[in-house]
Amino acid sequence: MSHPPVRSESRFPLVGSHDRFTWLLATTVMGVYLLIVVGATTAITDAAAACGGWPACGGEWFAISDTQIAIAWGHRVTALLVGVLVAITAAIALIGDASRRVRAALGLGVVLYTTQVAIGAAAATVGLTGVLSNLHLLVAMLVFGTLVLALAWTLEAETAGLDVESDPTEPDPDPEPVGDVPTPTVPDDVLGRAKLTAFAYFRLMKPRLMWLLCLVASAGMALAAGPDLTIRTIVLTLTGGVLAIGASGTFNHVLERDVDKKMARTSDRPVATHLVPVRNALAFGGLLTLASLAVFLQVNVLAAALGLVAILFYSVIYTLVLKPNTVQNTVIGGAAGALPAMIGWVAVTGRIGLPGLALAGVIFLWTPAHFYNLALAYKDDYARGGFPMMPVVHGEAVTRKHILWYLAATLLGASALSVITDLGVLYAATTVALGGVFLWAVVRLHWERTEQAAFRAFHASNAYLGALLVAIVVDALVL
Repeated sequence: MSHPPVRSESRFPLVGSHDRFTWLLATTVMGVYLLIVVGATTAITDAAAACGGWPACGGEWFAISDTQIAIAWGHRVTALLVGVLVAITAAIALIGDASRRVRAALGLGVVLYTTQVAIGAAAATVGLTGVLSNLHLLVAMLVFGTLVLALAWTLEAETAGLDVESDPTEPDPDPEPVGDVPTPTVPDDVLGRAKLTAFAYFRLMKPRLMWLLCLVASAGMALAAGPDLTIRTIVLTLTGGVLAIGASGTFNHVLERDVDKKMARTSDRPVATHLVPVRNALAFGGLLTLASLAVFLQVNVLAAALGLVAILFYSVIYTLVLKPNTVQNTVIGGAAGALPAMIGWVAVTGRIGLPGLALAGVIFLWTPAHFYNLALAYKDDYARGGFPMMPVVHGEAVTRKHILWYLAATLLGASALSVITDLGVLYAATTVALGGVFLWAVVRLHWERTEQAAFRAFHASNAYLGALLVAIVVDALVL
């Protein structure tokens, strides 16, 4: 990744530099997102019905007599503060050096925000009907979208042309090949050989992926069962999931063994270095698959079917079809990570349901926002392996823009999940707080454009999803 030169400074009233305006705009984006989540919490608790009339509750100002009225007042105060923030941001953009399209996006945001307030006032006055409630949420999401658009254009204008690009008249030089990685030395003693072999088979299972995918399945189970979730369902579902992940990882090691030898980050994998023979790895993957299905069948048939689909999708569709052939491999491949959410839901209910699908949708949208950071950090390595990853095919600037888009989509998906389910304050606070940290890391990535910044955003994405899933489990089981 390139190390950029110093950016030029544009002037904006009140905030001064372009950098500060960008942070103001990012803060406004998260302010609107906070309003969406608070609004969803208000709808869940039916607090809006307890606070009739507008702008005061039943004609009384500051009459906070119970929790529901307090929540409703909190929503209205938040709307007022965020509205002021939106207006200030739009005004500074209009007077300052913002581009025409940024001004247009913020102007549209102001109009939509005013419309949203009017819909909210009408809903509070005549009663929050289903149509008005849905329209209120839809317009709020449109406001969020226009502000994210303005932020993306601001970052694009600020960092345009700062990436170090190669001469377009000359072909890009091929990355230097990785030297041959010798087969690890096998110890002479029996215990040493056993440890080395056991660890090699353990690595085949890709254990780094297990904690997060098991947490996804746990969130699906918690949403479906709530406090009634049984230990048996948890143990069987997570055991089947671990075995399925291990089978998928093992087959991936086998199928990518030749490419793994070309890439620095994968050249020491057990099959690539011949520490585990291909035949043995295939047998191990098959055994894990059968064991996974046997465990899932103790839950129900649909869970077993989805487990098999997950193994086949990652091992065959993603590894052989998507990853080496299309730049959209990460986007479509996100379905593999989303399936554990459905498995968790199905393990409890025996059928596919909307909340399980909504959780799977959050994981699906999060995957590109998460993995594109890794693709940026290992851009040369993926090019060396011949994989058409987004930064290899379309460049780093486009990839950074897509990270921001998918982050925004993930946040909206998380807010939609709060509307569909009865998740409460802990979930709302988590998605806003950690979503803000994730956005901060992505903005820094746009400015710094370094491997360190890409890893920072990668870890921020992990922190966001991990905390969100824990919040779902705690909210559903305890609160």
